[in-house]
Amino acid sequence: MLKLSVVVPFYNVQTYAPDALKSLELNARDDFEFLLVDDRSTDGTSALLERAARELPGASHLRHERNAGLATARNTGLDAARGEYIAFLDGDDWLAPGHLARTLATIEALNCDFVRTDHVRCTGRARSVQRVPYGPDSVVADPRSAILPAGRTTSVDYPYAWAGMYHRRLLDRGLLHFTDGLRTAEDRPWIWRLHREAESFATVGLPGIFYRRGVSTSLTQIGDERQLDFIRSFDQVLSDTAADREFDLLLPKAVRTYCAIIAHHIGSIERFEPAVAKKLRSMSAAALGRMPQDVLDRALDSMDSDRADLLRRLRRRARAADSTASAAAAALGPSPAGVRA
Repeated sequence: MLKLSVVVPFYNVQTYAPDALKSLELNARDDFEFLLVDDRSTDGTSALLERAARELPGASHLRHERNAGLATARNTGLDAARGEYIAFLDGDDWLAPGHLARTLATIEALNCDFVRTDHVRCTGRARSVQRVPYGPDSVVADPRSAILPAGRTTSVDYPYAWAGMYHRRLLDRGLLHFTDGLRTAEDRPWIWRLHREAESFATVGLPGIFYRRGVSTSLTQIGDERQLDFIRSFDQVLSDTAADREFDLLLPKAVRTYCAIIAHHIGSIERFEPAVAKKLRSMSAAALGRMPQDVLDRALDSMDSDRADLLRRLRRRARAADSTASAAAAALGPSPAGVRA
């Protein structure tokens, strides 16, 4: 068995892919493989990956016949992975030389299911180190211990799949795959599942991944309908958490995080296309209506007044829409026999 498989999705990043590929070359070892997943790029990315498959040691080029999104592209790489350990990189980011070997040596020494690492955020020429929001460093712990408290930033709020390394036993247990088709926030159900169901983890420094912000082709910069997949993503977080044995402890954190993300998107709604902005308001209001209302009340009471007021207005909108729909249905009377309402 190979020691490490690195899954790297690419989509229309011909400007940045050379940096990612060069950094993989500077991390290559005979027992490493690089799974380069082309999510049906329409620019020059495919040609770069075909060349890398010939010249980069350990590289394989896996090409989708249709664009399927980041979650599905990562799953394609996971399905092909042969390594004892798994890591991720995105096609517009890059690694420091030797970062993979250092991280591998660390997780092997700690002998845990996964490690989470710091990273370097790159916005233009600016650089800043982003820390894993969990206190003990290089100490093996129960991943559940890093979910709470609800009112503070914790490890589940640091969802980046590429900021860490994972033992293959997690893949074999079905914990590393992503929800197919999610086009944004795909890592939110993923990180929550890891922290609920894995048995051991540790956080380590090692800020050797360079995360490029402000890329024009990134979904974080595009205000189209794909951004709304965060609703489906967090609905899954709530559903999965509600089925957990400690749902009463964990749901307040899941609901509060969902609320914070809704408030963030509504607060920057001007970046969305008008039709998408309208849909965002409607879907967000409906999402608030689906949450456990007693847990939601406590979450709103714990938030700052600006965000709480915004979310309460949205919730009133959802309740008003439900009342209007119920009144309209009552006015129409019962459906004729044999006709489904």
